[in-house]
Amino acid sequence: MKHLILVGACYLDTILTVPHFPNEDSKLRATAVQVRRGGNCPNSLEVLQQLVSAGPYELQLGLHLVSCLPDARAASTRKIMSSFGTRPGSAICFDHCLYREGREEAASSYIIRSSETGSRTIVNFNSLPEMSVGEFVRIADVFTEHGNECWWHFEGRIPETTLRCIRHLRSSMPGSTISVEIEKPGREGLEALAAEADVVFYSRSWAEVRKRIRQPGSLSEERGSIDQGVGAGALSPSSGEYIHCSAISPGETVEVVDTIGAGDTFIAGMLYGLHIEALSREARLEFAVGLATKKIQREGFAGLVHTSTLKPATSF
Repeated sequence: MKHLILVGACYLDTILTVPHFPNEDSKLRATAVQVRRGGNCPNSLEVLQQLVSAGPYELQLGLHLVSCLPDARAASTRKIMSSFGTRPGSAICFDHCLYREGREEAASSYIIRSSETGSRTIVNFNSLPEMSVGEFVRIADVFTEHGNECWWHFEGRIPETTLRCIRHLRSSMPGSTISVEIEKPGREGLEALAAEADVVFYSRSWAEVRKRIRQPGSLSEERGSIDQGVGAGALSPSSGEYIHCSAISPGETVEVVDTIGAGDTFIAGMLYGLHIEALSREARLEFAVGLATKKIQREGFAGLVHTSTLKPATSF
């Protein structure tokens, strides 16, 4: 069996929906409040769990999360684990998470979502000690004998530590595949991570600031609907070939309900597609964009994948 190991932070998100973004030092009543598990890699894993269980392509894939969590007995930890639910043949392995003994509170993310513009403003708080290189090395050593069957995906945070982790994998498991998400253009050290990875997922904000790749649109457009041209692109460094997939067909519009986790859904779709050897690059991109487009039309991720509603990509 192949193994997909996602390394990144896990949060409990508190989402406040407001009529418009509040002015500083003002008072505003929220129209809705929701608390759910978040974090880039955990979100992607929730979608991958659905894909492995009920996606249009059969795939045997072990799913693993590497994240710092509160004490294993803490209520917040139990809430995080139960949020993934159970699906036949697609259980997520939490054995390699780092449980911080005596800590009760999970990392928190407070999200203000404006109904007026669709924008979201996020404030994070995390008092949990971050993963050290030594801790990661001990985790990675468990997978050494499966090196050629492992795909490691990293959220691009704490670049110095992440870079050392990636280089350890390169020396100890040269046959493994490594991908990394590059999201925040102001974070130093991300270019070094991208240089070490086999697959890089760039955010729209990174592309716009760095001007390194063409990215005409994003699936998290901050307005009430998305239009033609919005989607995602893929660039092959070896050939220089660039392809783009629009989220919708000409003349079609899609109403945006919830953009939180759209990028995480896209990454999940691509990681899934990249494990399907029969798919072309165009087909993988089409599939991931279609999945992310479906996600922004619903709250959360529940029921996102179903064989009757999610069709295989048409390009082969």
